[in-house]
Amino acid sequence: MKIAYLSTFYPFRGGIAQFNASLFNSFKNDLNENINAYTFKRQYPDILFPGTTQYVTADDNAEIIDSKRVLDTVNPLSYYSTANEINNFEADLLLTKFWMPFFAPSLGKVARKLDKKTKKIAILDNVIPHEKRPFDIQLIKYFLNSYDGFVVMSNKVKDDLLSLKPNAKYIFQEHPLYNHFGEKLDVIESKKKTFGDRYEELKDKKLLLYFGFIRDYKGLDLLIESMSLLDDSYHLIIAGEVYGNFDKYSEQISNLEVGHKITQFVKYINDSEVQELFSASDVCVLPYKSATQSGIVGISYNFDLPVIATDVGGLNEMIVPHNTGFMVDNPNSNEIAEKIKVYFDKEMKVDFEQNIINYKSIANWKSLAKNIIKFSKELK
Repeated sequence: MKIAYLSTFYPFRGGIAQFNASLFNSFKNDLNENINAYTFKRQYPDILFPGTTQYVTADDNAEIIDSKRVLDTVNPLSYYSTANEINNFEADLLLTKFWMPFFAPSLGKVARKLDKKTKKIAILDNVIPHEKRPFDIQLIKYFLNSYDGFVVMSNKVKDDLLSLKPNAKYIFQEHPLYNHFGEKLDVIESKKKTFGDRYEELKDKKLLLYFGFIRDYKGLDLLIESMSLLDDSYHLIIAGEVYGNFDKYSEQISNLEVGHKITQFVKYINDSEVQELFSASDVCVLPYKSATQSGIVGISYNFDLPVIATDVGGLNEMIVPHNTGFMVDNPNSNEIAEKIKVYFDKEMKVDFEQNIINYKSIANWKSLAKNIIKFSKELK
């Protein structure tokens, strides 16, 4: 089968690129499929990108996928030239990833210009966005109506898909675990690298990790407030690039007088730092106010690190059935603090770690790749 995979690849960075690289390699190496990667000439105009940079830097240990840079999201002429590239490849399957309405015009038009024999499948991270804007629904419907089938990884995404396209054909898959960050490192060495001169002060603390892009819906403010409800034996690591401005969080930390209980790495975290942070921590906390699924859970599981998450979107589907962490009933700082206390008081880490090891045998890239191939052959 000839597969055209059109999405975010090197030299772009971030979780989408990491997902795509892992799945691409599984198609190519595990299944020996004939696959070409196509990516963006321009993913976002700089003025619309809220982070520091869209591109891999010297500090990143990025997976280099040999891709053709063909699609400019804001240049309609490139939509046609991209479709021509894929048609010239004579692709049997177009595969892409969808996570926000901004990409609907470009990815939708490319799909509509492909040969009729080419099946079109989209892996849906989100359908209805967390941060809504005018015309989102119209754009999303345009995208959905451009594709033959969909891959969903949470019931929330499935329900959103069916609310806008009731007759959609889809398969449900577990979110694979990210394994390109490497193995879990020695805890002591990881703490020394993470804390540096503060190691002796912090080595025996109960370490909570907030990891990932810092956006309003991800609830960092709730976790900071929770730190004011926990005693000084607890310590929070904030690690991630802020989308927008960190000033309101800095003011909150100051007002609550919890600065001594928080270590901040407010920047893009490269792969080697990811390995150290997750290896050093006792639990990963996701205090989200809304969610679909989360790639952060997959990263955490890669390092056998349990997760405490608010019960929003599809997060419970990645945690509860596998008994790999705790759910917080509501996105509320008091409830988050109470679950954190229970986790440590009942010494749940060892049991959860073993369950994570068992879960790793289920959620893998080869299984996802095989099921996408099978699904594509069933599409009419």
